[in-house]
Amino acid sequence: MTEAPQFPPQSKVDDLANRVFFRLYQSANLMHKSGTKALDELHITTQQWAVIGALARKGAENGIAVGELTRFLMVSRQNLTGILARLERDGMIERTVSPHDSRSRLIRLTSHGRHLWSTDMSARISDYYDEALAGFSTTDKIHLIHYLDKLLNNMKQLDQDSGDI
Repeated sequence: MTEAPQFPPQSKVDDLANRVFFRLYQSANLMHKSGTKALDELHITTQQWAVIGALARKGAENGIAVGELTRFLMVSRQNLTGILARLERDGMIERTVSPHDSRSRLIRLTSHGRHLWSTDMSARISDYYDEALAGFSTTDKIHLIHYLDKLLNNMKQLDQDSGDI
């Protein structure tokens, strides 16, 4: 008597969850590619765009500590170091001494970086957002933010639980 062939056990990966995370992965990759293309003439990458945008926020005019910037952008200090070096080389940012602690350095936009953000970058980013979010209603955008926030909070908790924060 021949034995029935043995098949590997069915995967325990939830197919729907897998599709959600794979779409996020694909979206992030295409965002980097198409976002960088949108700012290609300015020689700005999406990573640089994120840093400049964080530094252009209200309240960041006097600068942000590198540690605070890594937490806000959710990137490693190592990844941020190279981006900051390129932005500093290109005259977009500068490092200043903290008024509260002379041993601490703050990162802030230069007048050139602030001007680039408020003129060419903002217009191109706005056009990019319009194209990327074509067909999304205001309600769709609000729901998307809501669900991405829920996912982000869950992943932050996972990161805290692993002791990496």
